[in-house]
Amino acid sequence: MTTLDSKKWFVIYTKPRTEIKVSQRLSVLGIENYTPTRIEVRQWSDRKKKIEVPLLPSMVLVSINGKEVNKVFEVAGVVRYLFEDQKRAEVSNEEVLAMKYYLENTYHSNKKEFAVGETVKIPLLEEEATVMAVKGKKLFGSVKKTRGHSIISTELIS
Repeated sequence: MTTLDSKKWFVIYTKPRTEIKVSQRLSVLGIENYTPTRIEVRQWSDRKKKIEVPLLPSMVLVSINGKEVNKVFEVAGVVRYLFEDQKRAEVSNEEVLAMKYYLENTYHSNKKEFAVGETVKIPLLEEEATVMAVKGKKLFGSVKKTRGHSIISTELIS
């Protein structure tokens, strides 16, 4: 049995418009995967309908170890891995968690006004963010990663 430390997140390409079905098929095989989606209202001539739209077109994130890299090709709709510098592109676990938290749990605040430079606590990430800009109802802030000194930008909705 493998440990969680040996698993890495990779990006796989799928056939167009098959991201959600590929994700379901990977889950049936027991492969941990994540397809970030949002609900969008689409209008036709006779009706409006809410549909689930993937944020990464033709891409699914999979968490696998080195021995399972070819197992994803057992699923219909998988095309290939995304490569960067002639090796499989990896996504850090922190980036996947940040994406999940942002999409699943939008941060709401009762405070009406925010100032640039103010520190805001993000309860779901258990991190503090510094407000970088305020545009209408949206706040843009920077969050220091717990590992390293890099700063990522995030959009906070008040």
